[in-house]
Parts: sequence; structure tokens; C-alpha cells
Amino acid sequence: MAPAITLAAETELSAANTGFMLICSALVMLMTPALAFFYGGMVRVKSTLNMLMMSFISLGIVTVLWVLYGFSMAFGTDTGSIVGWNSDWVGLSDIGLTELWDGYTIPVFVFLVFQLMFAVLTPALISGALADRVKFTAWALFITLWATIVYFPVAHWVWGAGGWAFELGVIDFAGGTAVHINAGAAALGVILVIGERVGFKKDPMRPHSLPLVMLGAGLLWFGWFGFNAGSWLGNDDGVGALMFVNTQVATGAAVLGWLAYEKIRHGAFTTLGAASGAVSGLVAITPAGGAVSPLGAIAVGVFAGVLCAMAVGLKYRFGYDDSLDVVGVHLVGGILGSLLVGLFATGTGQSDVEGLFYGGGLDQFWKQCAGVFGVLAYSLVVSAILALILHKTIGMRVPEDDEVAGIDQAEHAETAYDFSGAGGGAARTTALPAAPATAARADSEKADSKQADSKKVDV
Repeated sequence: MAPAITLAAETELSAANTGFMLICSALVMLMTPALAFFYGGMVRVKSTLNMLMMSFISLGIVTVLWVLYGFSMAFGTDTGSIVGWNSDWVGLSDIGLTELWDGYTIPVFVFLVFQLMFAVLTPALISGALADRVKFTAWALFITLWATIVYFPVAHWVWGAGGWAFELGVIDFAGGTAVHINAGAAALGVILVIGERVGFKKDPMRPHSLPLVMLGAGLLWFGWFGFNAGSWLGNDDGVGALMFVNTQVATGAAVLGWLAYEKIRHGAFTTLGAASGAVSGLVAITPAGGAVSPLGAIAVGVFAGVLCAMAVGLKYRFGYDDSLDVVGVHLVGGILGSLLVGLFATGTGQSDVEGLFYGGGLDQFWKQCAGVFGVLAYSLVVSAILALILHKTIGMRVPEDDEVAGIDQAEHAETAYDFSGAGGGAARTTALPAAPATAARADSEKADSKQADSKKVDV
């Protein structure tokens, strides 16, 4: 990721950095199917395949868009600090095999494929808020429009030379604003348009496979090292190593913070809480990890674990059906991590910028606020408009009968688990019993609070 402070220009290709970045690109690619598993385990059996497909389709759509014009819009020559463009990059037809990314020792092709994996993952994150109720064709069209109108310009703002946030000095090492706040705000915008699931706050909507959730979380954690450490675009000065360490430290601290909160608040340590705490820590350290110390990373992680655990219950208070808590984890975690840069930046990491607690005053904090709320407002409003247009034209939601019966059969003509060959008489066609509810996210305002407010219980 083009960091706020770039390395000195080099004239020779580095085989070591090139190999390192290709590995990191593959790790980031792995995060999209990992996200599919993570989300897929949280929904009910009848929605599992649809949830998997909502992530996987992004690999196809965004890859093609990136080749055609996305890379040019995100990282081409700046136009008005809003968007980039480079006609030589349209179709990736005029890029030399050994042509270097400006200021770095890796080829342009390596940089663009690393960035492609970020572009693929970001709309997939949104899908978790829309579980059970969105037409697959409408979702595919939404991804196409959203990537073009929202993600590519925002990536330019944050990481492209000339982008307004980049020029302002907003620090976003690997995507707190461009990825997580962007996706979280978009999720909120869409769900405000399409409404809640049938049975929201009434029917149990528990995760059908917590082992699948844990598998997805573990793979996300693994892939996130490429996501974060690779965003320095090389391995020459130790900053990427700092980011690697801080990624692990903050994530571990967030797991402890989330589990401590749910034990105190709800009386149990849950696997769902551990998995969700890990993701909240990964989200929060993403913008901050190159600027803070390992001790600062612990603080970022603990804040993220506790505050995101608290935030997931807001959907019950305010009545928006964020199925898998994209808003509570990605939006809140992204905001938190981005703003904490202004407090915990040491001045000895990716740049000499110091936060409030290291004698730098509030200057960087206000810059972080501008980046956070600029991206949040744009993504929220434009995403809601795109969803409204689709909702009023082709329709965003499946019919109510299809939602109740199961979106997997309606949209994909398949089921996640086939028991017809299990023996013992007639083929089994009913869903497995839902997994027990976690106590982590009990809705304190409901009489049976320990089941209604689970983050992924409302799946």
C-alpha cells in the first residue's frame, strides 16, 4: 500500500521484495474465502451457500473491473484530488514486465495485484450485513457500481498521490479508512434502504456452525499478516516487521478484551466472542500498526475488543438489522484504530508524526478525523443511493416466501449439507438444529437477553 511516507527511490528491481510482495498478495487473496467461511458459519443453514457466494463473486467481478479501469482510477494521475486516471493502464496493456512502481523496488504488476486483493475484499465485507435477504443478481450489480463509484475513488483519496486525504497527511497504513470504514459505512447505508430480515428480533437466528466461524477467523488472522505487513511494499527498513508484530499483539489483546467484556457482562467466554474479538483487533490495528509501538498496539487491541463488543448491540437499540455486525466490528473498529493514531503515534515507525501522548499535540488527531468522517459520509450516502436505485428498479430483496424457505434454494438451487446418503430411511431435508446461542451479545433490553443480542446470533 502506498504509505503516507514513501521510501527513497530505487532504480533496480529487488527480487527479495518482489517475492515478498507476491506472497503477501496471495495471503490477502486468501482472506476473501476466509471471510466467506467466517460469515458462512454465522448464518442459518438455509443461507450458508448464499453467504459464501456473496464473497466469492467479488473475486470475479472486481478482478475484471480492476484490469479494465479500476487500477487506473485508484492510482493513476490525480484529477482534482478526487480520482486518478492513466489511459496507459486501461486493460493493463502498456505496463512493462520490469517497470517499477515509482519510488519502490517492486514491479508495477506486483503493486497492482497486491492492491487488487484489497479491492476484492472490501465489497465482500459489506455482504455480512445483508445476510438472508438480497437477490444475488442485485448484489453482483451493486458490487460493480459500488467498486466503481465508491471504492476506486476512495482508494485514490487515501493512497494515491494527489488524493486529498493522502496530501492532508492522514495515516492509514493498510486500510482503516479505505477498507473498513468504507465497507462498514456502506453496509449501514444499504441496510437502511432494504430493511430488516423477516423475524428480526423475534426468531432465533443463531450461527449454524461455530467451528466454521473459528476456521474463517483463523484464516483471516493468517492472511492479515500479508494485508498489513505487505502494505509497506518492501522489507528493507523494519517498518513492515513492526507492523507484523503489532498485528499479532493487537489481535491477541482484542481477543482478551472481548472475552473479558462478555464474561463480565454476560457470564460466559464464547468461541464466537473469541473469533469476533480477533477480527475487531485486526481491523483496528490496520490503520495504526505502522505508527504505534507494541505497547500502543495492546491499547488499540483492548479498546477495539471492548468497544466493538459493546457496539454490536446497538442494532437492537436503533433498529437496523446488521446481520453479522459489519457496522459494529468494521465501522467501529476502523474508526477507533484510525483515531487512535492521533493519540499513540510514536514518531519512530512509518514516519516522524507524533500523537498526543508522545508530545505531538492534536494536529494528527484532527487530520485523522477528517479522513475518517470524510470517507464515512461519502460511502454511507452514495451506497444508500445506489441501493435505493437498485431497490426501486430491479429489486434488492428476494420475495418473503423465498427468504423464509431459504435463500440457498431460491437463488442457487443447492443446499449446503446433503443428508440423502446418510442412511436410516428417507432422505433428510430439514436443517440441522441451530447452534446454541452465545451469551456474548445478549440484548440487555429483552427479557431473554442472553440469546437476542449475540453478534452472530442474529444470523
